[in-house]
Amino acid sequence: MVFNLPVLLTWLRIALIPLLVFLFYLDRDWAPLAAATVFGIAGLTDWADGYLARLWQQESRFGAFLDPVADKLIVAVALILLVEREANAWMTLAAAIIIGREIVISALREWMAESGARSKVAVAYIGKLKTTAQIIALIFLLYNQDLFGMLPLRECGLAALVVATVLTVVSMIQYLRSAFTT
Repeated sequence: MVFNLPVLLTWLRIALIPLLVFLFYLDRDWAPLAAATVFGIAGLTDWADGYLARLWQQESRFGAFLDPVADKLIVAVALILLVEREANAWMTLAAAIIIGREIVISALREWMAESGARSKVAVAYIGKLKTTAQIIALIFLLYNQDLFGMLPLRECGLAALVVATVLTVVSMIQYLRSAFTT
């Protein structure tokens, strides 16, 4: 197993999951900000681990495996927390689409790798846009309050979640087309 800073940042993202859950359910005025901050830190480590691995030439097969696992775990947990709190069809549908897409694309990548065609389903730019929209949406929705009593972050988060969900579907279609065209 590889141990370098990029991989440790990925492990940190996984280690933050219990803290995120704890803060989400903590009955304190500052807890929503803390939960959103923890998720934001996780989002920054998602960017930093890949950037540093490329910069320092510390890319590894293990890091390439663990990074998307960590991403999917923390996003899925955040979505499940929000579904539980919101308890409405739209939030549940968005979460189901996002989590379902991640399962489908992970399975597709594994299948394509076994077929020797992994490069056909490499990460695309739209996937990066989707991830950015998801991170923004989930930070705002975890915070779930107006910023300075004026900026409606919850509503901004819902709008960003719609964008993330649409990008999720579009990117899945692109990945599937790439995989099944010859």
